[in-house]
Amino acid sequence: MRRFLLLAMAVVPVALASAQTRTTLDIYVIDVEGGNATLVVAPSGQSLLIDTGNGGAAAMRDAGRIMAAVRDAGLTQIDHLITTHYHGDHYGAMAEVAKQVPIREFIDHGANVQPTAATDAFLKDVYPALYATSKHTVVKPGDRVALAGADVRVVASAGQVLASPLAGAGRANPYCAAYTPMDADPTENAQSVGMRITFGRFRVAHLGDLTWNKEHDLMCPANRLGTVDLLVVSHHGQAISNSPVLVHALAPRVMVMNNGTRKGGQPEAMKTLHSSPGLEDLWQLHFSQLSGQEYTVPGMFIANGVDEPLAAMPIEPFVPPAAGAAPAPPPGGGAPAHNGPGYWIKIAASQDGSFTVTNSRNGFTKRYAR
Repeated sequence: MRRFLLLAMAVVPVALASAQTRTTLDIYVIDVEGGNATLVVAPSGQSLLIDTGNGGAAAMRDAGRIMAAVRDAGLTQIDHLITTHYHGDHYGAMAEVAKQVPIREFIDHGANVQPTAATDAFLKDVYPALYATSKHTVVKPGDRVALAGADVRVVASAGQVLASPLAGAGRANPYCAAYTPMDADPTENAQSVGMRITFGRFRVAHLGDLTWNKEHDLMCPANRLGTVDLLVVSHHGQAISNSPVLVHALAPRVMVMNNGTRKGGQPEAMKTLHSSPGLEDLWQLHFSQLSGQEYTVPGMFIANGVDEPLAAMPIEPFVPPAAGAAPAPPPGGGAPAHNGPGYWIKIAASQDGSFTVTNSRNGFTKRYAR
């Protein structure tokens, strides 16, 4: 019995080692082929997963890529899962992920405003069963997500935005003067749960797929978020989001764009991103054929290439689909794109505001001073 107790005591430090030795806020922007999955791990070891990628034939692939990041972070559970909105590229692999790792809290914006057969079935039959033995929370702007060691503030949810500025924010936004509204967005995109995460002096903004007019509501006439070190680019880098009133006012030092090969990265959006004041680097999950070589970044900042090797590098941007149309299908018809290894981009932030960004495809790492 004494030998058994000694062995059990020796195992305890191993289980706690990850939380005890981690000193950084770690963020994994995971490749789910133009969907969204972002894993945030605090030094305490507590975790927040934002979205779970695509469903259908791609669900197992995307769940596998998320679980690879979960294992790399040394996690045995997900403490909080935020579903930003009910589009299939954001909730699709949720059930597959939940089969592989316990999820303690499920967070969302509430009722769906864009009924479809697949989403209705998910919300009626699948989602309630997933959170039945966990906690389910509907958040509103101003709420906090209890991630020990970091401050996670909800700034947009269910079409509403933060009413009062966060600490240190609230200055007049000079970019509002040139703002031109787009048509009202009746889709789930405008319902996205958006948040600002603070770790010491380090700040990151993640706004899901929040669209143009809602960005204005959040940032005008006063900038309610202040500036950030890192922006996880909204809506995969599409031009119906990413207005200057948001991007330029946040003045991020670094951006990470979770785009796909033919989803996101349109020239209009890339011009806004690249012209943001104070921007040091833009990192991309994929080379974008919509950008072409004209608007892309050097390859060392791109985690994943195109679905099939190209005979020549395209200089001119690929012609995008018509407004409202689905992205062009991948080579081979409707098969899921890029079923090989999916590489993430990882951010490791210190409390003094310094951080590193690493491309897991090539190991390229860049440090950004406080």
